[in-house]
Amino acid sequence: MPKLEIPPGIYIGVDPGASGGLAAIAVDGLDVVPMPLTEADIWAWFWWWQDHQGENIFAVIEQVSGYIGEGHPGSAMFKFGMSYGGLRMALTAAQIPFESATPQNWQKSLGIGKKGKTETRTSFKNRLKAKAQQLFPNLKVTLATSDALLLAEYCRRKRTGSL
Repeated sequence: MPKLEIPPGIYIGVDPGASGGLAAIAVDGLDVVPMPLTEADIWAWFWWWQDHQGENIFAVIEQVSGYIGEGHPGSAMFKFGMSYGGLRMALTAAQIPFESATPQNWQKSLGIGKKGKTETRTSFKNRLKAKAQQLFPNLKVTLATSDALLLAEYCRRKRTGSL
C-alpha cells in the first residue's frame, strides 16, 4: 500500500460522546486520543492545536442525533447533547473552523457501505475500525479512535479536493 501523502495543514476529526475520540492528521504526524474525560482536558487538546493556527487547519465533527427509547434514557441523551455542544464551543473558542458531517455522508464518501440490515452494531463498528486500520497501518487503531480517525481523513480529503 502506498504511503499516505499528507498535504500541508491540520485536519481534525471529532467523534462526540464518551466513547468517541479526537484525531488530528498533520504533515508531521498523527495525534489520536479517546475522548478526554474532562472538559479541561478536551479544551487543552483543542488549545494545543489552536497554537498551530498559522497552518491550514479545519475540523469535521460528526453530526449525530439521538433518540429516547430502548437503551437510550433521556438523561443519557441530555448528557450526550451537552458533550456535543461543548465540543462545538471548544472548536469555536479555539478558532478552529469546522463543519458537521452526518455519519451517512462521511462513511459513503470514504467508500464504507451502510450498516447492513442484518449486520450487528458491533460488526459494523469493527468494519469501521478495519477501514481506519487499513488507512493508518502504522497506528494502533481502537474502537474509541477509529471514527475520529476516519472523520479526520474525510476532512483531509474534502479540504484537499480528493473525495
